[in-house]
Amino acid sequence: MSILSNYSDGFFDVSAAHGFLPTKAPMVKLPATYSDLQNVLDAMPVVLNEKEFGLLHTPNAIVAPVLAIENHVEAIEKETDIFVLQALFRSYSFLASAYLLEPSYQQFKIDGKYGKARNVLPKNIAMPFCKVADKLDVFAWLDYHYAYSLGNYRKLDASGDLNWENITMCNKFSGQPDEVGFIMLHVDINRYSADLVGSVMQTLQALSNGEKNVAPFLEKNWETMKQMNIRRKEMWKASRWQRYNDFRIFIMGVKGNTDLFGDGVTYEGVWDEPKAFRGQTGAQDDIIPMQDIFSGVIFYYPENELTKYLLDLRLYRPKCVQHFFSDLQSSMKGVHPKGLMGKLLDNKDAKSLCFLLGILEEIYHFRNGHWQFVQKYIMANTKYAIATGGTPITSWIPNQILSVIHQMEDVAAAIASIGAPSDTLALSIYEKNISLLPTKRGLIDGQLALIHKNDFSAEAVFALNQKFGYDDTE
Repeated sequence: MSILSNYSDGFFDVSAAHGFLPTKAPMVKLPATYSDLQNVLDAMPVVLNEKEFGLLHTPNAIVAPVLAIENHVEAIEKETDIFVLQALFRSYSFLASAYLLEPSYQQFKIDGKYGKARNVLPKNIAMPFCKVADKLDVFAWLDYHYAYSLGNYRKLDASGDLNWENITMCNKFSGQPDEVGFIMLHVDINRYSADLVGSVMQTLQALSNGEKNVAPFLEKNWETMKQMNIRRKEMWKASRWQRYNDFRIFIMGVKGNTDLFGDGVTYEGVWDEPKAFRGQTGAQDDIIPMQDIFSGVIFYYPENELTKYLLDLRLYRPKCVQHFFSDLQSSMKGVHPKGLMGKLLDNKDAKSLCFLLGILEEIYHFRNGHWQFVQKYIMANTKYAIATGGTPITSWIPNQILSVIHQMEDVAAAIASIGAPSDTLALSIYEKNISLLPTKRGLIDGQLALIHKNDFSAEAVFALNQKFGYDDTE
């Protein structure tokens, strides 16, 4: 199957034109038919403005308004507009998480510990929520694509771009600037995803056609990843790590969080047995999974439970993205059983291998930067050891960081076996990386040694980034 096939559901269109963002801006408000639902969402955030608090500020204040919302399941059955369906899914996702996790948030305000969540979603919410989830063919829980991030932005200045400072959330939990900056930065980074997807498709098409000069496409991929990493570092400015718990509780999932939800959540009027879905997480973003498949990092994934978590999260994406990943993986193996690296090695293309090494370095920076966020935003803020997606916090990202380092070492060795290229830029990438690879390994090994102790300091883990020269806050 050609990688240039159609990967669109009408809202998303994975392509060189749109990347991983929607084909146009999401709806900001629901149609008038759902005004009662919209009114509760508008009144819901902990903070509404400088002088007014919302429903989530006061214990149990959200209960009566939620129970008073009409059951819109019949109206949703008739909806066919994908942008209306997405806005409805986003709305019910926010409402369900807010209603169920509000007690957890209230307990955290008292003693800093996540309290028990509600685990019964009333049928006036559960039935329409599951109906719209079925129409989109996704799980009935807050997700990254349709709900919390990529389908949840609006521009402040219509003539401006998607810089995080020019976009805000349609729906919110905390209502604070730190929540807005945190999740809107993900949209900001994805504004470059069209170029990234385009470079992947161009490379694959060229290799499939028997062309050997793919260095320009790999250079484009590398340059785009560098730009994305520059934007990623803006997180420290966009959202203060000390304020992450203002909203983190509301994006927790059910799966992996038995301390909060017990056996799961009962969706009244839909299923007889409780259900447990994973929570919203940046690990549901598409940039790094695509890059892992394209570059060949997937060949270095260890066979362990952490890798199973990674692959399970693939299911928490729109079907068009899942199909794109599946076709890309098959197509890369079609080019060579060992993927891109194997093909470039067979071609003795040292220049392209250098750009592949540069791409892997940027994947490393992306992951290590994310790992630093975890150290500060989560580990320094709470002892609760489960991530929002239901994965273990302290070992989840290091599992993939080590995979990237292993491949970088192999690519460097492959270049050495062929002979370094004469191209100045490619050669500089190679020389830089062979000198810095030992520090990358030393950093992750040192951090893992600290984490494996029963009692460790998040600050000590983070401090190693400074020691080894990888502090993203600098």
